[in-house]
Amino acid sequence: MDLIETIHEIPVQNPSVDDFCAADLKWVKFGTPEHHDDVALIPYARVDEFIFGECSNVESPTRFHIERGRKRSKGSLLEFKSDEYLEYRLYWCSFGPENYGEGGIILPSRRYRLNTRNRAARPQSMRGCTCHFVVKRLYARPSLALIVYNDRRHVNKSGLICHGPLDRDAIGPRAKKIPYVGNEIQQQTMSMIYLGIPEENVLEKHIEGIQRYCGSDVVVNSLASQYVHKLGMIIKRSTHELDLDDEASIRIWADRNKKSIFYYEESTEPFILGVQTEWQLQQMLRFGHHSIIAVDSTFGIKRLKYPLCTLLVFDSRQHALPVAWVITRSVSKADMSKWMKALLGRVCAVDPTFKVNGFIIDDAAAEIDPIKETFSCPTLFSLWRVRRSWLRHIVKNCRNIEVQREIFKRLGEIVYSIWAGANPFTVLEKFTHDFVDQTYFMQYFTATWVPKIEMWLTVMKTLPLASQEASGAIEAYHVKLKVKLFDDSHLGALQRVDWLVHKLTTELHSSYWLDRYADESDSFQTVKEEYINSTSWHRASQIPDTDVTLDKLFAKIVSQSDRTRVHLVWNPGSEFAFCDCEWSLRGNLCKHVVKVNMMCENRCEYQSSTSFQSYQEILTSMFKKPPDDSLELDLAVAWLNQIHDQIEKLVELNKSTDIGMVVNKLPLKWGERKNRTLLCRQAAVRPCVSSSSKSNVVRKKSRKRRRLSSIR
Repeated sequence: MDLIETIHEIPVQNPSVDDFCAADLKWVKFGTPEHHDDVALIPYARVDEFIFGECSNVESPTRFHIERGRKRSKGSLLEFKSDEYLEYRLYWCSFGPENYGEGGIILPSRRYRLNTRNRAARPQSMRGCTCHFVVKRLYARPSLALIVYNDRRHVNKSGLICHGPLDRDAIGPRAKKIPYVGNEIQQQTMSMIYLGIPEENVLEKHIEGIQRYCGSDVVVNSLASQYVHKLGMIIKRSTHELDLDDEASIRIWADRNKKSIFYYEESTEPFILGVQTEWQLQQMLRFGHHSIIAVDSTFGIKRLKYPLCTLLVFDSRQHALPVAWVITRSVSKADMSKWMKALLGRVCAVDPTFKVNGFIIDDAAAEIDPIKETFSCPTLFSLWRVRRSWLRHIVKNCRNIEVQREIFKRLGEIVYSIWAGANPFTVLEKFTHDFVDQTYFMQYFTATWVPKIEMWLTVMKTLPLASQEASGAIEAYHVKLKVKLFDDSHLGALQRVDWLVHKLTTELHSSYWLDRYADESDSFQTVKEEYINSTSWHRASQIPDTDVTLDKLFAKIVSQSDRTRVHLVWNPGSEFAFCDCEWSLRGNLCKHVVKVNMMCENRCEYQSSTSFQSYQEILTSMFKKPPDDSLELDLAVAWLNQIHDQIEKLVELNKSTDIGMVVNKLPLKWGERKNRTLLCRQAAVRPCVSSSSKSNVVRKKSRKRRRLSSIR
């Protein structure tokens, strides 16, 4: 095979088959005589088809995961070589690079394993496979991808085949004929078992999955049935108590699940444990990059041994998806900075360009400085916890529904007074005076909220407020978490950390994994429908406008389940609207309130939402610069115009039914001439300099340029 030193000599290959692999391509040697690799050039749009073809290798069926990745923005390099990348991704066989079979930590090599020692982790064992390749999206030609295959053989460091039907060390009767079970199939099977789906339904879906890699016959079906049954028995018999002592048990769990932990120190006080599975890391990279991260803080502060803090991202349907759990009682700046930096470091190790655009908090006492220092993004505040707490105690302590409506409305007026120009404490004083006869609720409100109401109102006025959709999504996760954890059968285990970790990484993790899988693969229709309708915002969007009748004081909504019933929503247009449905009386944000507020947002006779008033206050404050500070005023106006244009484009994109019309309205951008490659530039000829000195000058200059480009 001839050695090629320039990428322009490599032909572009585009196989005619849908899914192709390395055997369908002609590989060439690229590089120098001392260091060269097998490479091939294909269209970038067909990279996924190449990866799928490599996964379907008959001799070594597998999956490839992204071990490392880097990105550059277009125009970031003024000078570059022909093989410089715009995007760089290192794909590694999922049976490597680690080898957990060495030293007896995990069972010897086999095509798949049932994890009898570590119940919570995935059954997929890692055999130290060295097969990996690099995909470079070329900087000079973004439509092409350079595939650099470093090692095409599925072998370990000793050169022995480590997985697949050719693995001679496979253990068990007829082990080489056992159908391949990949990560996706195993996680699907485990999730269905954890969620209590009948075994025959689990087996049916499991067989459908493995038929993608092998044919269907009696032997395959029998082995699949044994696998599902044995895995179900292991999960049912599994326990969170790895040791009678809770601290010792969690140390054992942490030692067995190092890949699912991003922060943990055994001997430190206070106790801090940060948990994030590999799937959660992928979702954080996918939905958290250039997006918003929210937090459900201090869950179970009264009932659990240590409160639980959950970091959430908003998926493609704007549902809250848990991507990390932090178990700790400490809320100090130093401790928060530790686990936040550890989490961000883990994410950036996979994608160094990871960036968060906003961080939503729900506790006024939370420290904001660690968020700003770590994520370098603005902080927003969500009212969902305040609203939920007030409404639940109103319904609990006040029996008259008319009094409940009025109290909730007046509490909302305290919040709205921040932007109405009134003194919130005057409104608060009048509220406590008017409802002094409501003894039980006023005792709760005076003892719990009055001492810290100034802190909460200050945070609401200082920070931008999150939207009703975001608040509803966070509340939906909180409700689901509460149902999963506070089951009567587990009340005796609430004071154990190992039980909490086991519950999170098995049942709750499996529930969200199956939700996302059902939605993306369009399977498990019942699970998909429940997932789509899991938030009040999506349930509200299904209510037709004709079923809603608006009035100044209240709104009427026809029930979707019982057309003869009508729900009343008092104080329409406000986040503190009161509905008489059962879901709202439990303290939740119901679909009727959301639907009414959707219809009221564009009507001038109703007050704007708190998030919009907060946004309006921030924009107005940008104009309140002193007249003599002209430069600052110009800067404020420039930023405001830029933000206004971005919001207009976003609103137009969300409301448009034809994306082509939006694209045609965008301004045309021409490429700059200065972004040309160094290879295309002609060296200037200087007659006054000798050839030897000239070469030295050019060499020194080019070295300096390379150093500068590497710094950038």
